[in-house]
Amino acid sequence: MWYAIIAEDTPNTLDKRLQARPEHLNRLKSLQDEGRLLLAGPFPAIDSNDPGPNGYSGSLIVAEFNSLEEAKEWANNDPFTVNGVYQQVTVKPFRKTLP
Repeated sequence: MWYAIIAEDTPNTLDKRLQARPEHLNRLKSLQDEGRLLLAGPFPAIDSNDPGPNGYSGSLIVAEFNSLEEAKEWANNDPFTVNGVYQQVTVKPFRKTLP
């Protein structure tokens, strides 16, 4: 089943985000290579594709896992969570309807 991982950043953690990003992207790439990643990306803190020093306010990941518990475990072990970039992570079942 698909699960939405909705994360809210801790304020002023752009430097931490940039440091943890390569490991974070490697985990997402693994999901993609397994055909389990529907989409992933950050929420810019301002209305811009490149927020520069304003950074990001969080992230959205929609990926396939065997259970809600497995999705939560994956999210809890993400480098952004472990390194304090995310202050809150919500994981919910997601049903893809369109496209």
